[in-house]
Amino acid sequence: MILVPAIPQDLEFHNFSDQRTLLNIPHFWNVVSNVPFVLIGLIGLYQISKNAFSGILEDLVIPYKIFFLGLILVGLSSGYYHLDPTNNSLVWDRMAITISFMSFFTISIGESVSIRVASKIFLPLLIIGILSVIYWHHTETLEEGDLRIYAMVQFLPIVLIPIMLMIYGSVLSGRSWILSIILCYGIAKAAEMYDGWIYEMTGFSGHSLKHLIAAVGAYVFLLSFKFRKPLNSKESVKQC
Repeated sequence: MILVPAIPQDLEFHNFSDQRTLLNIPHFWNVVSNVPFVLIGLIGLYQISKNAFSGILEDLVIPYKIFFLGLILVGLSSGYYHLDPTNNSLVWDRMAITISFMSFFTISIGESVSIRVASKIFLPLLIIGILSVIYWHHTETLEEGDLRIYAMVQFLPIVLIPIMLMIYGSVLSGRSWILSIILCYGIAKAAEMYDGWIYEMTGFSGHSLKHLIAAVGAYVFLLSFKFRKPLNSKESVKQC
């Protein structure tokens, strides 16, 4: 990334295909399609607090909770951003996204590489994620916008997680659950890229669809807690 020139935010990014106002809410579907994030975040926080799952790592309960708290923040901040899409409102959306991303990355490291390492790097990863957004916004105010660090925060974990699963395996059963979540993310990004085309074909924008597909990925993560199980203690010690 050092060798790549600075990447400014394309202001056309804010010009989404579906501009309709319904019920006095501008960009209605781009706003309300964030509601599932809030609901899934609330359900996840409640059920983890009630110790309702066997398919989680108890030593990483804080990253799990922060992941779902991040989802709530994503729903609220993304809804706020889409009411009036600008670089200034996008800051809050991206900051919330990094909180959930870094939490998910930490959990994946704990499952595949080491719970101890994951516990130690969780806070630094959160700080890096938040600072990447602050750095981007600061450079935009200087008219030298640079998204490179934020891009690494968002996309590098998606590359590294499958590699970790292939090399180290997992202390929990059902690695396909994690791969399914990453697949949902990929489909969501594709829907975002083809926002206008999907809107022309269906009357429902690709960006709104992106929100719903990403929320499905978050729900798959929550659902996996009921079905994934710890592997035998010998394998678990080996992985940790």
